[in-house]
Amino acid sequence: MSIAAANTSMRVPAGFRNLLEGLAREVLREQPTDVVAFAAEYFQKLLEQREGDGIDPVAWGAMLED
Repeated sequence: MSIAAANTSMRVPAGFRNLLEGLAREVLREQPTDVVAFAAEYFQKLLEQREGDGIDPVAWGAMLED
């Protein structure tokens, strides 16, 4: 049984688009053979940057989107 989703409105979280655009840009630049492993490393580096510098790239991207 399927449920119609036409009335469902989904909103992309603030900063998410910018975050994915950054990943896509790096994937295109690096052309990795294993995109999933590359994405895991990319997000791990962003997490370490956020924890080390106190700069949250998602929050920064959200400000740029406004």
